Amino acid sequence: MSSVLSRFTPVSLRGYKRAWLSTDVIAGLTLAAVAIPETMGYTSIAETPIVTGLYTVIFPTLLFALLGASKLLVVGADSATAAILAAGLLSANISGVTPGSPEWLAYTSFIALICGGLLVLARVLRLGFLGDFLSASVLVGFLTGVGVQVFSGQIPDMLGIAKGAGTWLEQQWYMLTHLNEISWTTFAFAAATLVIIMGFKKFLPKVPGAIVAVILLIVVSAATQASTHGVAVVGAVTGGFPPIGLPQGIDLGNFGSVVTIAFSCFILIIAQSAATSRSFAMKHGDNADVNRDLIGLSGANFAAGLSGTFVVNGSPTKTQILDEQKGRTQLANITMSAVVLLVVLFFTGVLTDMPKAVLAGIVFLIGVDLIDIQGLKRIWKRRRGEAIIAIITAVVVCAVGVEQGIILAIVLSLLDLIHRQYKPNDFVVGINKSGDPTYQVAAPGTQSAPGLLVFRYDSDLFYANANRFIDDVESLINSAPDPVRWLILDMGAIADVDYSAGIALGGLLDFLKARNIHFAMARADEGLMKTLKDYDLDKRVASDQIYGNLIDAVNAFRAQPTTPSPS
Repeated sequence: MSSVLSRFTPVSLRGYKRAWLSTDVIAGLTLAAVAIPETMGYTSIAETPIVTGLYTVIFPTLLFALLGASKLLVVGADSATAAILAAGLLSANISGVTPGSPEWLAYTSFIALICGGLLVLARVLRLGFLGDFLSASVLVGFLTGVGVQVFSGQIPDMLGIAKGAGTWLEQQWYMLTHLNEISWTTFAFAAATLVIIMGFKKFLPKVPGAIVAVILLIVVSAATQASTHGVAVVGAVTGGFPPIGLPQGIDLGNFGSVVTIAFSCFILIIAQSAATSRSFAMKHGDNADVNRDLIGLSGANFAAGLSGTFVVNGSPTKTQILDEQKGRTQLANITMSAVVLLVVLFFTGVLTDMPKAVLAGIVFLIGVDLIDIQGLKRIWKRRRGEAIIAIITAVVVCAVGVEQGIILAIVLSLLDLIHRQYKPNDFVVGINKSGDPTYQVAAPGTQSAPGLLVFRYDSDLFYANANRFIDDVESLINSAPDPVRWLILDMGAIADVDYSAGIALGGLLDFLKARNIHFAMARADEGLMKTLKDYDLDKRVASDQIYGNLIDAVNAFRAQPTTPSPS
């Protein structure tokens, strides 16, 4: 019986202990206090009705808890995917679809459904590794650029002035040239929001300052009738049970445009959720199952698309809060969902007098937190080239757009990978008197011993680096202080050789034969030997030219007479 129950228990809840119940419930209540104002704020980025932010942590969170593997990952609205979503829809310029309209919301839900489909496809094809193609440095740059976009986009609402149109730079210029229109009462609410949240963060970090700011400033707004003094308020919020069903009014002629937006969100969902899930699983000694989490994320986005809201993602910040509150499993997230459902069913009326400047202040601080200056400094100190790539990504996100920024981030990550594979470390290896290998950077004029060249190349061989590999070997042979009699390739770091590189290796054997240089290989694994056999190179390299380790190969060289012997 217990085995049957275990089979139907969600992966994220297996092995549950009753002692965890109280801490999970308390953590869920705390998480709800953070998520309610934050997710409402994200709607100002996604340009959707405020209640849709609350919808993102009801059924989407519940579906991930039931289908995903991670015990802690919190799924819901996210600033980066909301920014990609809004920027993509604006640039698509779909006829009759304007920010905040029912048609706009229908398309945001449709994009969530497409994301769900892409995530299912990623699971079927085991594409969880795609998230690894956004390098950590590029992701820092991308999120920094998103942070600048997010916080700067809230400043007009915090000041009570209209938002400009056009590019990010045009919007900032419009704001700077209209500062004379500031509503000081609006700014007072925004400033109070910042002071309250930052004050609680500094002096009472365990109390969610955002929910305190929301409750307190709603009371102040209602008591002072702030809306009559030029302060824009949320107004009536349509609550009730989330609407269930397919989004209506979608023109499938726009499918190509929305798929592009969904794909950008999909890549960020995989990268951000996988990184968050892995880091917290490792912290607690658990195993991360990224492919299983893809099913949970897919279900979450299907739930979002079918319940009238927008794309959802794993949230690093809310997952961190859950961990700090000693939450142990997804029961904490289910508790959060239940609390938020109660809010949308019975308490949306209290949001009527909430100043929009309060939500803008909350999102402003979220945007500021995304700007990782310290991370950029660390990257600059350790890998200046990667730091430059991160900065370029951030600038493109701001100056061109978030959707273009994610595409650039993917391209730059791949180019960085190819560059490192194209120009890896290479060494001339020697053996000291103790019998241990020594490594010198492979530069012209270096050799392992008189007449011996042991060459190590720290990368697989493929079409882009094969010729460079051959050029390096030939350069070392031509510049060696003593005529080279033996070349030993240390294959310990070469796991694969593609077809182009196989042809290049054949050319190297011709070169060595013409120079009367004996060829040998050391530390080639079975997979590599099979690949070389596929290219018929095994017919040109006898078994007595292949050694299991470097010591045996070097000793074979030392046992040979000093006169050259044919290969």
